[in-house]
Amino acid sequence: MRYRFTCELRRWEARVHDDWYFVDLPPEQSAEVREWADALPRAGFGAVKVRARVGGTSWSTSIFPGSSGVYSLVIGARVRRAEGIEPGDMVTAEVELV
Repeated sequence: MRYRFTCELRRWEARVHDDWYFVDLPPEQSAEVREWADALPRAGFGAVKVRARVGGTSWSTSIFPGSSGVYSLVIGARVRRAEGIEPGDMVTAEVELV
């Protein structure tokens, strides 16, 4: 299963010096992932392993379920620098469940 979506890059302040940046899968795509999640290899916190791509940058990671029912994709510093994206930018991302 592969999903492509566009979402605003948001910042979440986890700790004083530990910020996370992420985009959310749309609710309908998150619902599909949730349906398949039981059959997929999973990481901690209910995460689902994926292959992700933003622009020309791809990486292996996991998407994480949130309290709102949608999955979030963390966009690390390496990807943000390579793609020139900052919080508030609209980001087109692709995730493929593995």
